[in-house]
Amino acid sequence: MASPTTTVISDLSVALVLDKVPLADWLVILPIALCIGTGAVLMMLRKSIRLHATIAISSLGLLVFLNAALLRKVVFDGPFTMVMGRWLPPFGIAFTADLTGALLALAASIVAFAAAIHASVDIDNSGRRYGFFPFLMLLMAGVNGAFLTGDIFNLYVWFEVLLISSFGLIVLGSTREQIDGALKYAILNLIGTTLFLISVGYLYAIFGTLNMADIALKATELRATAPLMTLATLFALAFAMKAAAFPVNFWLPASYHTPRIVVSALFGGLLTKVGIYSLLRVMVMLFPVEREELSLVIAISAVLTMVLGAMGALAQNDIRRMLGYIVISGIGYMMAGVAIGTPAGVGGAIFYALHSVVLMTALYLVAGHAARLGGGWTLTALGGLYKRAPWFSAAALALFFAGSGLPPFSGFWPKAVLVKSALDIGAWWLAAGILLSGFIATIAFGRVFILCFWRPQTVEAPVPSIPPPKPPSFAPVVILTALVVFFGLFPQTLLDLSQQAAEGLGNPARYIQSVFPQGGNP
Repeated sequence: MASPTTTVISDLSVALVLDKVPLADWLVILPIALCIGTGAVLMMLRKSIRLHATIAISSLGLLVFLNAALLRKVVFDGPFTMVMGRWLPPFGIAFTADLTGALLALAASIVAFAAAIHASVDIDNSGRRYGFFPFLMLLMAGVNGAFLTGDIFNLYVWFEVLLISSFGLIVLGSTREQIDGALKYAILNLIGTTLFLISVGYLYAIFGTLNMADIALKATELRATAPLMTLATLFALAFAMKAAAFPVNFWLPASYHTPRIVVSALFGGLLTKVGIYSLLRVMVMLFPVEREELSLVIAISAVLTMVLGAMGALAQNDIRRMLGYIVISGIGYMMAGVAIGTPAGVGGAIFYALHSVVLMTALYLVAGHAARLGGGWTLTALGGLYKRAPWFSAAALALFFAGSGLPPFSGFWPKAVLVKSALDIGAWWLAAGILLSGFIATIAFGRVFILCFWRPQTVEAPVPSIPPPKPPSFAPVVILTALVVFFGLFPQTLLDLSQQAAEGLGNPARYIQSVFPQGGNP
């Protein structure tokens, strides 16, 4: 009888990372762990709802600090990666922080911190018992996870985390209008999620890997034989639906006006930007050749998104519906940057995404304060707000100027960059669409300010049925307005960071090196 063969124990360093993980590298997963851990603690303390706001605000303040430290490390040291389970990529699930993800994660944490402060005085005991603050923390876990993951299936997983959390937030209150909006939101987002999952399965069948750096390495070799154009088109459609781009944007105006205003602020500021981030990551970094082939289609969709969104805003009487269309219009500007594809164009899209995260959150909070001061949500019901609250009206006017893209506010600079980038490649009609959309948005915002703030309140105005705002709830508007003004007056730092982030997407050599320091798996 033959003796059994001797088993040779291979060198574990071939498969596993045996070195001690540097302390600073934990920054890439600490934001996600913090949000999940805080959400779990809040659910365990579901009967102690008085503690929810304090715990959530403290955790989100810490989240801002962690993401600021993460951004600082990326700026000085470049992209870096941590792989779960200490398995070497592409087998382990990688979390990779680069400049694009770190910038958006920091912006998201700032607006979540501001929204939590607003919610501490705006969300009543009923809303807290139904889990507003746990859902908020889990939403932020999904958002941060999406911005920092280096695995495309993990991107899908974090999309699911933030979507499930958003389902809980959108029905908070359980009114008939909220249930109706939640049903439309859920069904149409599930269609986009299913398309995303099909695309991921198709991608794995072609590449045999889900690691983004590995895909970027292999795409050049497989381009001649694999149907990458079909794959890129599927991803573009899935992310366009997530981002609410024309013609798959009909779910957003049907749902964003229905939840509590602080929930609408979070949705308007964050959720569509995750779709845009995913579009940038996949189309610019992974499939640049296919993006170039699809650039005309993306550009046409961008123009229709921004112009029709601005026209939809001009036609609304309800401020919340009007802001939903402003969100859609802003998506068009970011898609224009994707269509242009140059470092300047992509940088303009990243700058606009950062601006929009802050601006849209602030505008929804302003709408909530206006409704509480004036007793209604419609342009016909509101009036005389400037006389009642002049400083609040001044902040609102600054945000309206920023939303219109007028100087000296943060919305002006990314639009200027995008217009110049479009003209540089000869796409004058795309530049004209950007300018036309901005002009229509200026009229829409001017209409709101004249009717709601400048016009004296009429005798027929309703008696306020919404409780008046409490002073602490004005603090988030002040914080976010200050950011909009500051980056409008001093835009150079953000312009430089956005440009560097765009160059990192277009030339992902440092991103790939952070995942594969030895040049990749043979």
